[in-house]
Amino acid sequence: MRIDILCKPDGNGRCQQTLENVREALMDLAIEAEVHVFRDKRKMIDHRAYLSPALVVDDNLRVCGRVPDPLEIRNMIRERPRYRKRFDEVA
Repeated sequence: MRIDILCKPDGNGRCQQTLENVREALMDLAIEAEVHVFRDKRKMIDHRAYLSPALVVDDNLRVCGRVPDPLEIRNMIRERPRYRKRFDEVA
């Protein structure tokens, strides 16, 4: 699983808060994932994210222009098909 946080080069504390919320959600679910923070306008344009911060989960733009709370991030991860399949096999 790959999670990208896209920020403007002159990023503010909202990008850092998004990163902390993503880490908290991953710890709560006990999932390992690649988390990358990009401070690049070109990367934002490639994903059609024009507001900062933006959250991309497995190459799908999920949140743009606001900081998602950890509960919302956990719900995004849970609704992924691969996560549901793995959870069903264990349960």
